[in-house]
Amino acid sequence: MSRYIKKRLFQLIPIILGVSFITFSLMYIAPGNPAEMKLSAQGISVSNEIIEQTKIEMGLDKPFLWQYFTWLTNLIKGDMGTSYVDNMPVSKKLLIAMPSTIILAFSSMGLTLLIAIPLGVLCAIKQNKCIDYIIRLFTFVGTSIPNFFLALVLIYFFAMKLKWLPVLASGSFKGLILPTLSLSTVMISKYIRQVRAAVLEELGKDYVLGAKTRGINEKVIIYSNVVRNSMITIVTLVGLSFGSLLGGAAVVETIFVWRGLGKLVVDAIGARDYPVIQGFVVWMAIIYVTINLLTDLSYSRLDPRVNYEGEI
Repeated sequence: MSRYIKKRLFQLIPIILGVSFITFSLMYIAPGNPAEMKLSAQGISVSNEIIEQTKIEMGLDKPFLWQYFTWLTNLIKGDMGTSYVDNMPVSKKLLIAMPSTIILAFSSMGLTLLIAIPLGVLCAIKQNKCIDYIIRLFTFVGTSIPNFFLALVLIYFFAMKLKWLPVLASGSFKGLILPTLSLSTVMISKYIRQVRAAVLEELGKDYVLGAKTRGINEKVIIYSNVVRNSMITIVTLVGLSFGSLLGGAAVVETIFVWRGLGKLVVDAIGARDYPVIQGFVVWMAIIYVTINLLTDLSYSRLDPRVNYEGEI
């Protein structure tokens, strides 16, 4: 196990190098002068002399590869650079925004699993019956609705018409409800369909028929065996979704002014705050590699036949 973890962590190095190089290259060829944008964002009057001096201070007068390796060296030391907008260290800005995104990610994922797993199992048990068709109809609708549109609909009904919840998420519990519903609805719809398919696949296997012939209670078969054997599919879905949520749900966070990573990077893109964008992309790469590693390690816990290479 430790050898496998070391191998996967070692694979993080070329991923970070590749992602960072591509991101830095895109920022380098993007239109606009970073020195001029930095000065303008800070409200400093721009002149050619000041711009040239700032370019020298930022190292922008050096060749591309020199700039990249300087940035990469600082990144290895934990320095992601400073924001053009407020001169705050990028790592500090990410750390400030991270707790809000983590809270939103856990609340959305918790609500998704709480609703999707029981309904997915119910659809599989009641296959092609009335309740199955009704739930599947709602999942088709839920999957088709974009997050931003659902967010606006929820704001209109629950905040503007009924006045039950605030329009803007101010960090309070009430402010968390609408962003959570906006993110969870689409995930719940997808999870129900995936859980249904996984449970149906397990129900068609020989061990289920054998358990029924031995007179074992159907509920015991379903919840002690079938659902447990379907957990690999569920864990895979959670890993994929959780990585995206921890990266920040940009549209939803922006609509509700939820000050997480998603809103941070949207604001940075609007202000052309390149150091923040680069730091965010590196953070996303680290998240996905870590989440994928934890997901793969969980497979062997759920099914002893699975080795640490993810094979049976």
